Amino acid sequence: MNDKNVKMTLEDIIEETKRFLSEDFKVDQDLILPESNLKETLDLDSLGYVALVVLIEENLGIKVTGEDFKEVATFGDFYSLVQKKLA
Repeated sequence: MNDKNVKMTLEDIIEETKRFLSEDFKVDQDLILPESNLKETLDLDSLGYVALVVLIEENLGIKVTGEDFKEVATFGDFYSLVQKKLA
């Protein structure tokens, strides 16, 4: 969905990721807060992380790896990761 020629703001990243995460992981968008724990909120196991990586690539057009998630605990961390990858 992300056009490489259009720079996404942090607000764009948050809005877009909330949309596809809530749809695909069946989570209320109100639970997806910057301080919320990513793994617990999305109930991620190892297969869940694989699904998340695929969703990020499909929806944002960026590649992430399991290694990228080592420092990601909260959605705020996740948004920072996405912002860094889009830069």
